[in-house]
Amino acid sequence: MRIRVINPNASEAVTSRIALAASAAARTGTEIEVIRCSSGPSAIQSHYEMVLAGPGLLDAVRDGEQRGCDGYVLASFGDPGLDAAREITRAPVVGIGEAAMHAASYLAGGFIIVTTLPRMRIFAERLAADCGMERHCRSVTVVDCDIRTLAADPAGMLERMALACSEALDTHGADAVVLGSAGMAGLGRDLSQRIGVPVVDGVAVAVKWVEGLADLALATSRRGPFAAPESLR
Repeated sequence: MRIRVINPNASEAVTSRIALAASAAARTGTEIEVIRCSSGPSAIQSHYEMVLAGPGLLDAVRDGEQRGCDGYVLASFGDPGLDAAREITRAPVVGIGEAAMHAASYLAGGFIIVTTLPRMRIFAERLAADCGMERHCRSVTVVDCDIRTLAADPAGMLERMALACSEALDTHGADAVVLGSAGMAGLGRDLSQRIGVPVVDGVAVAVKWVEGLADLALATSRRGPFAAPESLR
């Protein structure tokens, strides 16, 4: 099985963290192919950058179709371009944001999302609403750190993240944490040990979901909103 994991931003540091987390989650025999969209923004931290990330992501999916990929992981927490990607492939496409939140809802009565910058709070809140997770998402907490800085020194951010998450869990009565940035990939286990609740890494969860969907031969529907665009028929 070949899974293409797509980082729609151009950051090499973020891509490296994604690659480590995805490879660690994959079972023996699954080939993980990590793509960095060099045409995308260096970070996706605004509405403008969300839109800029789309073309590179879709190019990576189209190329993956030519190479026989069995599924795709969209490794950006805001899941930019996710529905568009589903329109151009029958293989399963899973975004790390939706995957992490759904997984957390199986593990706890409520969760918080920890993200990078204050302006990213609205993106996380909207994604939770779009995924039907408003009932489970108790709060979005911020560590106020640029994603590039986080990805370059994740170990240095652990204590800061642990403090912010512990306070938010107590304040909002939540029982789990969702990592709200691809730059946080791979930090779930260490953070969980520090704060004593499940911490869900969407990169890892999305890889396992794509494996499972592909194993079950479940393909993206070609009826309804994910039907192929008329321009591609």
